[in-house]
Amino acid sequence: MFNIPDIKDSFSIFYSAPYSQKYLYSCYQSNDLKEAEKKSYENCYPFIYYLEHSENYYNVAHHAPLAIKPMLLFYGMTQLLKACLLTVDFDYPHSTSVLAHGVSTRKRKKQSYDFLDDEVKVQKYGLFSHISRIMFHVEQIEGSKYSMSQLLSLIPELSSLFKECKNYFPCIKISTKNEDIFEFPVSILDQYHMNTERFCTYLSEKTKLPFQYKKTEENRLIFQLQGKINPTYCSPLMFDFYNKELFFPLNKENNKYFPEILSHYLLLYNLSMISRYETEWWYELLHTYSSNDFSFISKFLSVSAEKIPFLLYNFLQCKKG
Repeated sequence: MFNIPDIKDSFSIFYSAPYSQKYLYSCYQSNDLKEAEKKSYENCYPFIYYLEHSENYYNVAHHAPLAIKPMLLFYGMTQLLKACLLTVDFDYPHSTSVLAHGVSTRKRKKQSYDFLDDEVKVQKYGLFSHISRIMFHVEQIEGSKYSMSQLLSLIPELSSLFKECKNYFPCIKISTKNEDIFEFPVSILDQYHMNTERFCTYLSEKTKLPFQYKKTEENRLIFQLQGKINPTYCSPLMFDFYNKELFFPLNKENNKYFPEILSHYLLLYNLSMISRYETEWWYELLHTYSSNDFSFISKFLSVSAEKIPFLLYNFLQCKKG
């Protein structure tokens, strides 16, 4: 269903000032920027340097021990995000307010701390709110809180861990071998307290995609999709990077437009802070295996190291004129 390029070498096309200048010029022209040519020349080298710096972080993270991977992956991601921002915000960084991380963690108790129950809080200014608004058109509300469990449940590659460790699936697979046919279990109607007609309307409203109900067959609701799905923007649908399949959240609370990239940002930020400032708890986690936290964290870091470069490379590809 989805073509997954070799991400390791995919960004190398941008390591050319003439190419990147033309690429940025095309991005700015499509946004009707009057100074498109001037800004594309000004930004082409910062754009390349952000990409190169990001690649260095990811390369080191690939060989680094798990104890320091969160920091390397977080900064690798933020550098890549800054490159992406330059395609839609020609004046980045226009002020110091967008340079901060834009989120904060709560003071954690030393006793019986559970990572999955931890939260991060959104601040009014900073990189997180800026990328949410500029790249994905999501307005963050100052003071909003996101739990680690909620954010992890939005990453379909971790769904089997939720089943094994928490005894529930946060999402269901809906894609099939035929790329424009999608199947939902009829049981989802009871879970969402809707009839078929209402669910069809709800699905189209939430996904903003032209789903057309076809039939009910063998306890499955079968839909046909007119058009293509972009894995970077498909929320609340969830794209499984390894199996190239789509999933749908079973919890209505997760059925909002919240691109997965934002979940990775918040999770990596919190983990990078823990690894830097909660050293005792962090190393006890890595060596004692006393909770489910280690399984979720190690799996998430493995997924994020591969999936974020893919999703953000896809973002850059979509900006081509």
